[in-house]
Amino acid sequence: MEKVDLEQVNSDLQEKMERKENVDFKMVTFSLSGKDYGVDIMNVKEIAKADRFTFVPNAAGFVRGVYNLRGDIIPIVDLRTFFHMTIEPKRQQEDQSENMLILKIEERVYGVVVDKIDKVVGINQDDMQPPHPIFGDINIKYISGVVEKEGLLYIILDMVRIFSPKEQTEDEKHDSADGHKDAYYNKMTASMHHQFDSQFPNFSMMSANESEENISFIKEQLAALRNFYVSPVNEDWVRRRFKNWISCRLPSEIQLKTPGDADAYLETFFSLYNGRFWSDEYALAVKSALPDNSSSSIQVWNIGCGRGYEAYCLVCILKMRYPNARIKVWANDNDVMCISSAPNIIFDIAEIPMFCQSFMVKGSGGFTFGPAVKESIVFEYHDVCNTNSVPDLDIVFVRDTISFFAPKMQEKVIVEISDRLKNNGIVILGQNERMPSGWKLVGREPVSAFAKD
Repeated sequence: MEKVDLEQVNSDLQEKMERKENVDFKMVTFSLSGKDYGVDIMNVKEIAKADRFTFVPNAAGFVRGVYNLRGDIIPIVDLRTFFHMTIEPKRQQEDQSENMLILKIEERVYGVVVDKIDKVVGINQDDMQPPHPIFGDINIKYISGVVEKEGLLYIILDMVRIFSPKEQTEDEKHDSADGHKDAYYNKMTASMHHQFDSQFPNFSMMSANESEENISFIKEQLAALRNFYVSPVNEDWVRRRFKNWISCRLPSEIQLKTPGDADAYLETFFSLYNGRFWSDEYALAVKSALPDNSSSSIQVWNIGCGRGYEAYCLVCILKMRYPNARIKVWANDNDVMCISSAPNIIFDIAEIPMFCQSFMVKGSGGFTFGPAVKESIVFEYHDVCNTNSVPDLDIVFVRDTISFFAPKMQEKVIVEISDRLKNNGIVILGQNERMPSGWKLVGREPVSAFAKD
């Protein structure tokens, strides 16, 4: 009888169990024409049902139309048609609504129609296998990988590859679906505005005085309902948002009457990854916006740090950008619950982006940032509108915060930032905020970085 190495068996079982417990990728699963698929949960904004889409003339065949998602007009793509799959007709007694995943890809929001939405599944990325030409109904360039979980084989789609605009190669232009894919969004947008102008002629005939009057009312209601104050910091965005707002509402629905209306108006204002870990891509964008600085000490003011995610991400990027410098971040917020819990927050490994992982240590309850990061941050309960004791600064990070100060206080804070900022320093605002005259834009979307002019 062959001798069994029990120690090796136990080691293999332990390794298998550890891999099984290490869930570092979560996906939303769904079915198309009888097969199981998944998409990265980070690309999924929400799940919805709808039975009516607005037709868009001259759009590609896989475009079902556009849909009003709480005031935002988004394109709807039928993945079954996109991949040339069979669509089974619904029986008369069945719910005629379509199942949709609402996806956010970079700065754009899309709806995709699928047969059935199943559940959220967590996997270990090491278990993913590369795509194989056997999945002939879908071009493998749109597949991130395949994985088996609980007896089911999931094909994981790369939604960023499917929807992100890019320069096409000559080969791709011969593929009819691919050739239309990158152009359809702009075509739909133009057709959509023409269609709404036809359906609601009062909007296109709104006089300049009427438009200004409506914007004036909206400014007042944003301040009253959500303490959002329109100023040179955000007025460009407010006016752009107004054009979109009136394009999909009846005249009686333009004004903001409830806090819910104000929230809907502000829905597209907030920056990416607000109140949570940044993606690796966004972190690299912040890193590229940071100025060259050979100083031995980098001083940073993080205003409105919330639960601390922003400050932690910022320190990781600063340490990568200035490896030889001593990093110090003054992280302030006037939410006492957030600021008191920020130094001791515990994270699940599945939510930690790659650029932060080398700075983490494992504890009994999960992962936390190591001393190198924690010692770089001073979390303080503080209202920036009062006296501030920060030193001369290299960087001020204040996303989506200044807009919620009253106008005179906005001016005061901007003056103080200007006084504290070194000549080669930068200010990073929210992606829909701008510094007033006397400042120049030095960063590129999605990072709004400004330096003194």
